[in-house]
Amino acid sequence: MATQEPTRKRKLQDDNTNTNDAAARKKQKRKEQKKKLKQKRAEDEADLDLEAGLNRAFERMDGQLLADHLAQKTTRFGTDLSSVELADLYISANGIKDTTSFDKPRSLENLPAFLEAFSRPSEKLDEAPSKNGSPHTLIVAAAGLRAADLVRAVRKFQKKGSPVAKLFAKHFKLEEQVSFLQKTRTGIAVGTPQRLIDLIENDALSLENLKRVVVDASHIDQKKRGIADMRETMMPLAKLLCMRDLNERYEDGDETRHVDLLFY
Repeated sequence: MATQEPTRKRKLQDDNTNTNDAAARKKQKRKEQKKKLKQKRAEDEADLDLEAGLNRAFERMDGQLLADHLAQKTTRFGTDLSSVELADLYISANGIKDTTSFDKPRSLENLPAFLEAFSRPSEKLDEAPSKNGSPHTLIVAAAGLRAADLVRAVRKFQKKGSPVAKLFAKHFKLEEQVSFLQKTRTGIAVGTPQRLIDLIENDALSLENLKRVVVDASHIDQKKRGIADMRETMMPLAKLLCMRDLNERYEDGDETRHVDLLFY
């Protein structure tokens, strides 16, 4: 009996030591995680140019970084989706065009130069495909006011017979845009994610002649939020980009079918 008591005490001491060690390790791990999170937030904040309204991080993101960024945002906001549904909203890094070679700030005034830099040889951005409502370029913005600014920014590519299409909800009814697309040839269309989806599903906006989708990703509002930072814009954006008629064409080797996916 006497020999059992010290053994029991030692066991209790060992258990307490192990428990304390585990608690200490857990506490240290939490501290390290908080430190890393704080460092990441500081790095993210450093990329935000509030005066210009830009998140400069996108200037350095190649296809893999962008694919990871989109997957992270989709997972964060798509908490009501199953793993299969989330997988359907995944875009491969190989499907995203690397635009890190563009060395100018991704501001409104530099958008025309960006489009010209990544257009195809002999392509004329101010010309519209012969089919009505079938643009060669889609520019996707977070909100109507921003989309209106983007329309003004690309006016150099607008001419008689090839207007820039305004495909967003601000002051425009869906029925009016359906009618416009059915009657008009357009080379560049600017819109918000959900409105573009609605027009595609209405068979008014054709993707037949599409050559590129440009996501206005760098722009941030006064609350430091971009198109990927809000559930109400990120989830429709993911759905739009992953529509079958688009997603399967990002990596299509056929030049006539291939669509470039670019983040500005």
